[in-house]
Amino acid sequence: MSNSVVTASRNNLFGNPFFTTAKCESNISPTRSIAAAAGDSDYSCEFGSAKYYAFCGLGGLLSCGITHTAVVPLDMVKCRIQVNPGKYGGIVKGFKVTIAEEGTRALAKGWAPTFFGYSMQGVCKFGFYEAFKILYTGMLGEENAYLWRTSLYLAVSASAEFFADIALCPMEAVKVRIQTHPGWSTTLREGLPRILKDEGTLGLYKELVPLWARQIPYTMMKFACFERTVEALYKFVVPKPRSECSKSEQLVVTFAAGYIAVVFCAIVSHPADTIVSKLNQNKGSNFLDVAKSLGLLGMWKGLFPRIIMIGTLTALQWFIYDSVKVAFRLPRPPPPEMPESLKRKLGVN
Repeated sequence: MSNSVVTASRNNLFGNPFFTTAKCESNISPTRSIAAAAGDSDYSCEFGSAKYYAFCGLGGLLSCGITHTAVVPLDMVKCRIQVNPGKYGGIVKGFKVTIAEEGTRALAKGWAPTFFGYSMQGVCKFGFYEAFKILYTGMLGEENAYLWRTSLYLAVSASAEFFADIALCPMEAVKVRIQTHPGWSTTLREGLPRILKDEGTLGLYKELVPLWARQIPYTMMKFACFERTVEALYKFVVPKPRSECSKSEQLVVTFAAGYIAVVFCAIVSHPADTIVSKLNQNKGSNFLDVAKSLGLLGMWKGLFPRIIMIGTLTALQWFIYDSVKVAFRLPRPPPPEMPESLKRKLGVN
């Protein structure tokens, strides 16, 4: 598989920053060819190489680990609203009740499993996204990859998140129990052995299915909306081609595209997020039981604070991830362009 991924990375539409130069040299202006050749020497590694994936994994680790840890207070209040809406009410009341009962330090509960869990998730999410994107593009071919690029983004991100959630699940179980079980263990060091002792290894994975139900739709929307928003911003909003934008200008576009995608991410994933919180509160419950007990309206509790939380998360994650690519001089392909062969078939100039 590794050989097929590397081979595909050198030839696919989305992987090679200089796709148009390599495939259509006769149609590219001399200026663009020279710029591409000069830019190629500035990269620290080859696209699709082991070093490239290692830096992408590092970018994912930093982007997810740092951002999720930074919003732990908001995340904790959101979880408490979901599991006990009568007591914690809305976001403002949730903060007031928590601080009044447990002090300001309580807002940091769950920071350790959050950091380690989402760092591991970030490595898998972004690393596998890059790998599956290359692999699936090679399987489809350049024309189909362009025509079906939204479906491609959805399939790639779903595949990546499937593995990322397996890495996240144990830490998520500890985090939610720390945040929503008064009197339960308050640290990762105490909480993880406690779950293993009381419930065994399966106790760390009992909410994996609802976690998939929450995270996979969220990630599919996150990546697909982001990719198409970046494409639209450069096409309709930014007054010059990406190749003429400075790195700082490109990062601004990245941040804006991340924020635009957030509302869709929150809406499609919130009901499952509520179920995950309730599962860890009610020992012995299952996905269907919790869904029935919550009801349709109950599954939407805490949506507003979650929109605020993941709005910040999504934009900053893309910004940090792209910044890592810039800092380590990784190849950063521009938005995809229609292949010349497809233009000829469709009669597009």
